[in-house]
Amino acid sequence: MGQRPSGVPPEEYVYRIREMLTSSVMNYDKMKKMRADRLLAILLILQARGRTTAARLSEELEVSVRTIYRDLDALSAAGVPVYADRGPGGGCALDGNYRTTLTGLTEGELQALFALRVPVPLQQLGFGSNLQAALRKLSASLTASIRGAEESVRQRLYLDATPWSGSEAPPPFLLTVQQALWQNRQLDLIYLGPFDAAIRRQFSPLGLVSKADQWYLVGEVEGVPRVIRVSRLVAVEVSSEAAARPHGFELEQFWNRWCVTVNSQRNPYIVKVRVNPALLSRLPTLLGRGAADWKAGTVDLDGWVQGELSFETLAEARTILLGLGRGVEVLEPQALRWSLRDFAQQIDSFYREREGVRERPATLEEQ
Repeated sequence: MGQRPSGVPPEEYVYRIREMLTSSVMNYDKMKKMRADRLLAILLILQARGRTTAARLSEELEVSVRTIYRDLDALSAAGVPVYADRGPGGGCALDGNYRTTLTGLTEGELQALFALRVPVPLQQLGFGSNLQAALRKLSASLTASIRGAEESVRQRLYLDATPWSGSEAPPPFLLTVQQALWQNRQLDLIYLGPFDAAIRRQFSPLGLVSKADQWYLVGEVEGVPRVIRVSRLVAVEVSSEAAARPHGFELEQFWNRWCVTVNSQRNPYIVKVRVNPALLSRLPTLLGRGAADWKAGTVDLDGWVQGELSFETLAEARTILLGLGRGVEVLEPQALRWSLRDFAQQIDSFYREREGVRERPATLEEQ
């Protein structure tokens, strides 16, 4: 253990050695547990997915490819029939007849499962009852003490993913699209494109994605990747023609790349406004997600706060700002000012005609 440094009392030196040894043992135990969890994860991934690459395992488990190969050697030495073919075209796999019932669920993993509620997208696809049945079977297989922990979690956590004004009804044609996906069939579609123009296409479906309570259909048209919002479909027929999936297509990877591309190409619609100070405290509630883009600026002579708001389109800005009435004045762009005036005049004229009112009565503020 080396010589005691000069000036360090013997009892202090012994204490330091004890702390060092204790820390080393704890770190060693932690490393062993981490590796055991990783070996189990590799086993369950291979059993669930079949053949996969060491590179993909290393990315998912956040270790090096060399570590993955060492773990595969350890599994093989333990009698697990796992094999790996290195080089291009290679991969890792289990013997087709090998199965394990080992779950290896930790306390934290069980708590995460117990907190799970059937999400709305799975209910819309008809998987709600199956997922609930699977969770009931898992609960029935646990000991009484762990089932008590399940009830404790359920009484303390509830995840409600539905928007206040949202509907849980699936969009039209969602189940038809799902049927074509399971059967690997082409789809004959009519959907609304830009300016609501009806577009007819033969579509090769590759997947469905639910994002922010909206369903999107991912696929190809004549080999070109396309993404269509399911709510824009106006007619769908499942074709008898088979749909070929591109080799190596990964839905999650494609979707993430597509979202990055869309976000990079999106130019926000910036609106300069002045806001009544009485409205500022309620601005986050009134604007919803747009409140995060509020950039306050100077205060003018009337006490109104000038600033900027960000929207996706002029139409979205008009819809939201009309709801704020006289609490917000648009300064720029001029096209939005004109559009707001036009819509307000149309609404005013409509109600005048309906009510037969020639002159608007003065409000209490004006009297």
